[in-house]
Amino acid sequence: MDFNQLLAVPGLAWLILAAVLAIAELLAPGIFLVFIAAGAAVTGVATLLVPAFDLVFEVFLFAAASAAAVAVGRRWYRQNPVPSADPLLNDRVARLIGQVVTVVEPIVAGQGRVKVGDGEWPAHGPDTPVGAHVRITGARSGSLDVEPA
Repeated sequence: MDFNQLLAVPGLAWLILAAVLAIAELLAPGIFLVFIAAGAAVTGVATLLVPAFDLVFEVFLFAAASAAAVAVGRRWYRQNPVPSADPLLNDRVARLIGQVVTVVEPIVAGQGRVKVGDGEWPAHGPDTPVGAHVRITGARSGSLDVEPA
């Protein structure tokens, strides 16, 4: 049986798709393709058991099984978070909290700008002149909350 004959059997085609997706997940891990691969595997097994399914039903079954696998996976990852050596890795603003920065546009009536690294951020806080140092205490709506250092 050559590859084209394998693909002619719908259940085997779905299982091959599941294997390809699982291998893609291993090569480029993103913790997502594995759930789609599970949906394809469920569809492949169901189609092997009941070969009379038409393509529309198979696609619907694939979508439903994949959605169910994603829902179960999301729930599992929410209940079992993966520990990280750097939990603030993807939260740039949280990494800024506590840093002392320089005011580059005076904070007047609660609004101004501060220099963070090589960029400038809008800032909210008490009136502060240019050149003064302030500490970042938080952030909201893309603006940093600051207080005198």
